Amino acid sequence: MRLAGRVTDWDDDRGFGFVAPNGGGDRAFVHINEFQRGSRRPIDGDLISYRAVRDPKGRLQAREIRHAGQRIQPQHQPSRLPRAAIGAAALLGLMGATALGLVPFVLTAVYFVLSVVSYAMYAFDKAAAGRDARRTPENSLHLAGLLGGWPGALIAQQQFRHKTIKQPFQVVFWVTVILNIAGTWWLLSSGFLSELTQSLSG
Repeated sequence: MRLAGRVTDWDDDRGFGFVAPNGGGDRAFVHINEFQRGSRRPIDGDLISYRAVRDPKGRLQAREIRHAGQRIQPQHQPSRLPRAAIGAAALLGLMGATALGLVPFVLTAVYFVLSVVSYAMYAFDKAAAGRDARRTPENSLHLAGLLGGWPGALIAQQQFRHKTIKQPFQVVFWVTVILNIAGTWWLLSSGFLSELTQSLSG
């Protein structure tokens, strides 16, 4: 059975809020990922229809959310970026380059460590969003990606379906990826990283 209600306390930066059912009743937690693909981002006061379910802890959640009266054209051939494949390919490419002696081991190690850290940050943030707990700041997620954790971030984004719909976040994220790749290329081509590695090992 579907219910109708209005969005309240919407936090667009975090991508969640609540819905108060028409006619009274308990509010349900609303997350951006539960909106039908192609929907615009909600704002306070939006009239939506949804299916109310209880999570394992008994908290009311809104599922299969649609804006009231909004017509969404079906996407016959949806274009989905293979984020996990790109992230995994980047890490495997670094491993191969290291094996061939093209990339210092320390650089590949840094990418792997930061990718694990970034993956864990996304996993924590996704879990926190589901239970309305304190979230990981987006600036922290971007910083981890900028420093080299973006392959792990890509894998996490696809696996957890997290931060993939919010376009402002994705724009900044891909800017950090480009900056990181450009910075890494400069470190390798200038010989600075090689000199630094040698000085530290000496």
